[in-house]
Amino acid sequence: MSKQLAINGGPKAFSQATLDRVPSWPPIYPRVPDMLKKVYTSRAWSFNSKAEQELCSAFAAYHDAERGVFMVNGTVTLECALAALGVGKGDEVIVPALTWLATAMAAVYLGAKPVFVDIEPDTLCLDPKKLKTAITKKTKAIIPVHIYGSMADMEAILDIAGKHGIPIIEDCAHAHGGKWAGKGVGSLGAIGSFSFQESKPLPSGEGGMCITNDSDLAGKLYRLKHIGYDFVSGQGHAGSSPQKGLVCHNYRSTGFEATILLESLKYLREQTQKRDDNAKYLKTLLEDIPGIRIQSRGRRADVQSYYSLGFLFDLPQFNQISLERLLEVFNAEGLGLRKTYGPVYKHLLWNIPSSMYRKADACSVCEKACSETALTLMHNWLLTDKKLMCTIAKVMQKVWNYRKELC
Repeated sequence: MSKQLAINGGPKAFSQATLDRVPSWPPIYPRVPDMLKKVYTSRAWSFNSKAEQELCSAFAAYHDAERGVFMVNGTVTLECALAALGVGKGDEVIVPALTWLATAMAAVYLGAKPVFVDIEPDTLCLDPKKLKTAITKKTKAIIPVHIYGSMADMEAILDIAGKHGIPIIEDCAHAHGGKWAGKGVGSLGAIGSFSFQESKPLPSGEGGMCITNDSDLAGKLYRLKHIGYDFVSGQGHAGSSPQKGLVCHNYRSTGFEATILLESLKYLREQTQKRDDNAKYLKTLLEDIPGIRIQSRGRRADVQSYYSLGFLFDLPQFNQISLERLLEVFNAEGLGLRKTYGPVYKHLLWNIPSSMYRKADACSVCEKACSETALTLMHNWLLTDKKLMCTIAKVMQKVWNYRKELC
């Protein structure tokens, strides 16, 4: 590897041949085109198709839940989860300051107020200690997010929520296939919400799923996404009415997305384990490099799922350069790092007036992580091999060794 940084004129550490070993995403599986053709010619495209029913059963069982309800995306899954729990106008929903907009917007859609709470500095997930002081009489739900490559501390969060009688919705949009203390993510709270958007570890272009072990909640979720129909009603033949005040929508997805996911699900266990193994290995390679650490796994993660691998940098040790400059340095070497989402309330797309949300604390850990500490690497890099992990570590070491050349 060249001793000169690529940003200063040296060659890239990652050649095109090396980059070609990183799998393209979303993946394409050989059986899917013919499977989609069968769905097309069957004319059973929507309205609780056979493929959808099979997917809901298989995906829920994979994550140790009894029921799954398939929807059009992972935003409406959060909205429906809150609605099923009775959240509405004037209520408050606690969310971490670091997450995608959808986590907070789901509350806004229902007239509730998202309350932003700070994160832990190592996992980047909702801080249970800060959660305790954020709860008020108006708090009607808590949405911990299993972010990037970690899991929120569900043991602590469930204990706090249980003392106040507040239901938990797990935002698992990054966490497909993860296991916490022997149980699948999404099965620990009242409802688990997943996204199948095309960048996710289990993708179908668009799509989402709620899972639950509560049959009453499952029934409400199904009605909410299916214009009020219950599980056993056929198309055009409503068997019963939804409860008064349960405002139902058409949030259905189709058998095409369900078919893609059914086949992709066969590969999830192996892929999740490979990501986890490579992340563990890379962590050992970086342990002797000052100023760099990897986002901590979930405290009780048996298998840690990954949407991204989070790197946490101590910038004062890197010649006091900015996070933006460090990002440029790594990208010049061919390592495709990205910044975090940023605090939700500072995101360019967050146009919600301050009267419609609140911060429970200064969110100083989140602020620092987003502006000074954290960069992420997409999960498909973890589907390679130890040799590529070694190259990543060498690039990190190289940047550290030549940090004085950065300004």
